[in-house]
Amino acid sequence: MRKRSAVSRQPSAAARLLPLAVCLLLSAPPALAAPTLTPQQEARAEAIGRNLRCPLCDTGESIAESRSDISVKMRESVREQVAAGRSDGQIYDYFAQRYGNFVLLDPPKQGRNLLLWGAPLAALAVGGAVLWGFLGRRRPAGEAAPAAVPTPEEPFDTYLAEVRRHTGQERTRRDGDKA
Repeated sequence: MRKRSAVSRQPSAAARLLPLAVCLLLSAPPALAAPTLTPQQEARAEAIGRNLRCPLCDTGESIAESRSDISVKMRESVREQVAAGRSDGQIYDYFAQRYGNFVLLDPPKQGRNLLLWGAPLAALAVGGAVLWGFLGRRRPAGEAAPAAVPTPEEPFDTYLAEVRRHTGQERTRRDGDKA
């Protein structure tokens, strides 16, 4: 067995600096993780965030409005990509490849998405054509509807006569009889 000496060993310089290094790393500002953006880049990142949908939110919130963890990570990714100098199209393509076109609040106007863009316009055109056809069959405002003249087979109805009197049909019928 070895005997210990009465003099204790002093830690090496590296062992003394290790706790200091760990404290410095843990107290480093979080700015090291998130890139610093210019005001123009910040505005661009915010605009891109407003055009990306949160993949977990059922309400269709943008990642700029959502507080979910995935939205926070997506906002950080947008900021990193803007700082890296990527274009808006490249950033949208990145998220579309990762999450699908669902995350794009303004989907591309190509392929099957044309149906999404064209269907409302087609429905509006069909509705306009139906309305135009319906209104085209109506008489012009100057023409009065022919007055219902009771036929000899039709019995006299006091209520109908009262309604005709209030609506002015009685006068029209009388004016037609005088002419």
